[in-house]
Amino acid sequence: MTATAMLPTHAPPLDATAQALDRTRADVVLIVDDVPDNLAVLHDALEESGYTVLVATNGETALSRAAQALPDVVLLDAMMPGMDGFEVARRLKGLPATAHIPIIFMTGLTETEHLVAALDAGGVDYVTKPIKPKEVLARMNVHLQGARRARQEIRQAGQARNALDAFGYASITVRASDGRLMWQTALARELLHGYFGGGAATGAAGEAVPVPAFAPAPVTEWLQAQLPRLADLAVQQLEPPRLVVEQGARRLSFSLHQQTGDSEGGGDWLIVMREVSDAAVIEAMGLSFKLTAREAEVLYWLVKGKTNRDIGDILGASPATVKKHLERVYVKLGVETRTAAAGIAMARIRQTHPQFEG
Repeated sequence: MTATAMLPTHAPPLDATAQALDRTRADVVLIVDDVPDNLAVLHDALEESGYTVLVATNGETALSRAAQALPDVVLLDAMMPGMDGFEVARRLKGLPATAHIPIIFMTGLTETEHLVAALDAGGVDYVTKPIKPKEVLARMNVHLQGARRARQEIRQAGQARNALDAFGYASITVRASDGRLMWQTALARELLHGYFGGGAATGAAGEAVPVPAFAPAPVTEWLQAQLPRLADLAVQQLEPPRLVVEQGARRLSFSLHQQTGDSEGGGDWLIVMREVSDAAVIEAMGLSFKLTAREAEVLYWLVKGKTNRDIGDILGASPATVKKHLERVYVKLGVETRTAAAGIAMARIRQTHPQFEG
């Protein structure tokens, strides 16, 4: 059977190709070349070696096949009419679902600038034409071992994500080198938008999907700052410091969970986000000391160590108004100073909300 005869007139439905591939028995190779003779030679050699082989004769078909089947490796012709191999590689590397797939370029161009261009586009290796099947098989085997490790890490990360989501945590995966959001849950998306605003990605309700967006700058800066310290912290058996972003009586914490995928450039990191709200603490203080809602808020921020000016800025009131609220709070608590009021309030909070962070 020739390579051209194997190509279907229409690509199969999205799920059909993936379901038809038994990855427990053979690795899947996608060959992309516009010359049928090249396809036929490689196809036969790979099948004889036990691989499952998919083929594409142009860039658009290659992208479609890769998205459907998620092959274990791509053998990609550099020079093709229309969309060339360099552009195909850049697009594959730009999509979270296919970014991890190793790409080996097949090229008749041996000038240094062309080989550099292949690697810059996302290729991990190259072979020169005319193609020698034994050389291709040897190169593939090296990169497939790395791909298998990457798939295992991805599966482990997916299991961790599911567990975190089940316990009400929001989680994101961030590429350390540039802060790209490789994955995020719907809850994480809502929290990021609520605390940082702007540019929030959209998706189906409740669906966890990879999105072409970037983490907020404070998150990326925090992540990059932790990486050089991780080895020392591990020796000391210490967790990396968390990032905490406050918004009124709410705060959102970020903690590093685990590295996923390739470690190049710092790797991708699974980050767990958790929101804590002190609204219940404020309400409890109001009930305990018979305070108005505003008086309870003022006392809450007093316990947090804020000055009258700070409290006024937070609540949208003048320092003089805050002072009047505090005077009434002192009377209700039977104290005369800020320190005494904070001490009594903290003691009561510890009884009802022991997890409170003053």
